[in-house]
Amino acid sequence: MTSIVKPRIDKHLRRNKLGLTVRDYEGVMSTLCAGCGHDSVTAAFVQAFHEMNLEPHRAAKVSGIGCSSKTTAYFLGQSSGINSVHGRMPSVATGAAAVNPELYYIGVSGDGDSLSIGIGQFAHAIRRNLNMLYCIENNGVYGLTKGQFSASADIGTRAKYGEVNEQPPIDPVLLALSLGATFVARGFSGDKKQLVPLMKAALAHKGFALIDIVSPCVTFNDHAGSTKSYAHTYEYYHPVIHADFVPEEAEITAEYQDGGAITVPMHHGGNVTLRKLDRDYDPRDRDQAFQLLRTREGSEVLTGLLYIDETRPDMGDMNRLPDAPLNQMDYAKLCPGSAKLAEIMKGYS
Repeated sequence: MTSIVKPRIDKHLRRNKLGLTVRDYEGVMSTLCAGCGHDSVTAAFVQAFHEMNLEPHRAAKVSGIGCSSKTTAYFLGQSSGINSVHGRMPSVATGAAAVNPELYYIGVSGDGDSLSIGIGQFAHAIRRNLNMLYCIENNGVYGLTKGQFSASADIGTRAKYGEVNEQPPIDPVLLALSLGATFVARGFSGDKKQLVPLMKAALAHKGFALIDIVSPCVTFNDHAGSTKSYAHTYEYYHPVIHADFVPEEAEITAEYQDGGAITVPMHHGGNVTLRKLDRDYDPRDRDQAFQLLRTREGSEVLTGLLYIDETRPDMGDMNRLPDAPLNQMDYAKLCPGSAKLAEIMKGYS
């Protein structure tokens, strides 16, 4: 099926500070199945960028192969984007971020793309603290190849045609925490009210920001017996915290219960204001995040900002990379000549 461009009807739509409507942040028409959770994630991206007043062309979208990886065509049509090799998206994002740190890098992947063939690439992007928003649209199956179990399928979950999964799942949230990710969150495609502020916070975070998004596959994994169906997720859905994103330049007032909220400073001018269900929970405590996930494992789908660390340098700072994009540097600086090369080589003699 060929993608087509959406009709431009935006006369009565609200414009942001750049004078843009949500239509300016959309892409081509989706070719996914009607009701697919991935389309809700796309809508959340559109809303987050529009509300943050970010220019669409300042985004760079990278993806691998799979239903989720197709979705980069469905939002931010004026931005750069590339579908890379299956499981190799983090390498492309690493190279792009190294030469142009001024862009917002958005990686869209699936549970198969990230937790099977691409798990090594996923791990090293976290290890490097690559400055990007990495979304896993997690549905527990391989949708493009007729619904086989993926590495995130829970033990005992039943496939559409009756097969029962007997292998333990890989939880991307626990994996990211163990590898030292500096921003770890989980969302649900059916709760855009929570997902949009999580995306805003992740875009403002300087470093690797993972959002694992439970995104049901309506064709192969939305039936009784599936633990990643709409019905199951709604039944066991448990938001750990209420999240909101507060831009630095806008004054927002709200009433909070005493001791019921925590504000985490963010880079690029903003804060994430978190309302706790449990007043003892602190998203800056990595050990507590592990304990919370372990104690609720198998009983509830925990969502929200589970962990954040704003103290670690990102890949650019660690490697002392220049702030200016390489395409903005003079040729003489990029290629200093044979004399400079000879001077460098003397240091190895």
